[in-house]
Amino acid sequence: MKTTRKIMACAFFSLVSLGAQAKADCPTDCQLSKVNQYFDALDTVSYKGSTVADIDALIGLMHDEVKYEHIEYQANFDKLAWRRAFLRNLEIGRYDSATNREIRVLRTIPGKNHMAVEYAYGVNQADGSWKQQEPMLAVFGFKEGKISLIRELW
Repeated sequence: MKTTRKIMACAFFSLVSLGAQAKADCPTDCQLSKVNQYFDALDTVSYKGSTVADIDALIGLMHDEVKYEHIEYQANFDKLAWRRAFLRNLEIGRYDSATNREIRVLRTIPGKNHMAVEYAYGVNQADGSWKQQEPMLAVFGFKEGKISLIRELW
């Protein structure tokens, strides 16, 4: 009888743990939403007249343990270093894009707590069309419903 209770208790706690883990995971719709929020916030930061509050809104989308990596430029930032890099760029006036510039997600491949994203910068034209620039690739990781990794592969 005691063995049965122990097995049942273990099974119950395993199910509770799985339930908590499932809540912490970010399924495909969550991943896509976070990626779109990221690119929207990144656009806002890049516009002329952006502020520290815009940078903090972008960084706020990230998990505390986020890593930003850019393979080509050998960038490897944690959350604090990445924020400092954004602030430096803001200080020197690097963010001066027109508000008709927009990043768009072109295609995605979802995975377990990761999503491969093909995206591109582009410009919204007066006729309503969007003139796309060269597509780029990034892999996003997710932890506890937030972005925990951005690995740029272009």
